[in-house]
Amino acid sequence: MSRLAAADRIAAAVALDGCRPLRSLPGAFYGDPAVHRADVEVFWRRGWVFAAHSCELAVPGDYVTLSVDTDPVVIVRGDDGGLRAFHNVCTHRGTVLCREEQGRVGRIVCPYHQWTFDRSGALVSCRGMPAELDRSDLDLAAVHVEEIAGLVYVCLAAEPPDFGRARALIEPMARPQRMERARVAAVRDYSIAANWKLVWDNNRECYHCNVNHPQYIQANFDHYNADDATPRIREAMAAATARSEAKWAALGLAATHRETGMACFPDPDHDRWFSANRTVLVDGWVTESLDGRQVAPLMGAYPDPDVGTLRLRTLPNFWCHASCDHAVTTRLLPDGPTGTRARVTWLVAADAVEGRDYSLEQLLPFWQFTSEQDWDLCSAAQRGVRSSGYRPGPLSPQKEYNVEAFRRWYVERLAAEVRS
Repeated sequence: MSRLAAADRIAAAVALDGCRPLRSLPGAFYGDPAVHRADVEVFWRRGWVFAAHSCELAVPGDYVTLSVDTDPVVIVRGDDGGLRAFHNVCTHRGTVLCREEQGRVGRIVCPYHQWTFDRSGALVSCRGMPAELDRSDLDLAAVHVEEIAGLVYVCLAAEPPDFGRARALIEPMARPQRMERARVAAVRDYSIAANWKLVWDNNRECYHCNVNHPQYIQANFDHYNADDATPRIREAMAAATARSEAKWAALGLAATHRETGMACFPDPDHDRWFSANRTVLVDGWVTESLDGRQVAPLMGAYPDPDVGTLRLRTLPNFWCHASCDHAVTTRLLPDGPTGTRARVTWLVAADAVEGRDYSLEQLLPFWQFTSEQDWDLCSAAQRGVRSSGYRPGPLSPQKEYNVEAFRRWYVERLAAEVRS
């Protein structure tokens, strides 16, 4: 039996009836409060949500917080070195416990009535309560947590989906980057006036790149597609791939995406909500910076700057572009039916020092510009799809195949829940 409220299930079912292959989604998917509630239940509370970086939780007692819709969560590095995640609410009267985005605690103390929990979530003090109080169900409510290649994920479901397949793909691909040994160089938070699915629609195509991303297209090949990649472009990419094969073999690396166009993701036929690939950069670029030159010390196990870009993605809320010298991650969180909160984080090697080894003026612009250009496009799309004049438009098989794949992944999952 579906756990969706009856009204939300009906609203989602009506919206699903308007879906057509190779068409954008009907407007209800981008603003109807009932559809948004269904999204939160199906995708955000039951899927694996990227939460933080391991390097933000370096020692026991370090914590980070986030809110998945109305669910505050806290993640703590435990005394044994492992991670624990909890609903960030006191088991007395529900007060939010840790108020800062990150910090360090010896014990978790409720600011309201000083109930106290240790770093394993166990209730250790509840002053003012009778000695005979049954404490058996008063520990913090646990949230599932996984740590993989420097990335931390949480799942709010009672029974989370399998994480093993994602780990098996991502861990070996991300290992050379050593993000678990990185440090956060900068964070930029954004409030995007667009539903989270519009943000993913934008991310999954480069149809818009030539006009809207002048920085990105200088460094990358994936804005070319089957219908517009000239023989010269194909030769340039083939030459760059051939050079990488000869050079990267000794490093245990390989270009796993060798064609023009964006790597295929997601894969709704095999429930692939995760992906990882390495791709070459345009000749003369060793990193995603404004001029392609290295802007920070090499990260992780890289002995040479010519390693292309590592690209990681997990639905519903994460992607990463990692170059030889820095990694840039984006985390999405829903902010009501027509909003999304985005956090863009730049990571560098753990021992890199700002002002000596790198400057933010060189490190940030490539992805700051690209991200902000995308957020503006998404906000304009949101205004349009809520118009009474909006009709779902056709998707290009050559340029928007990943938008169609994302649409299918989303629709099929939601439909399975609504019709259960």
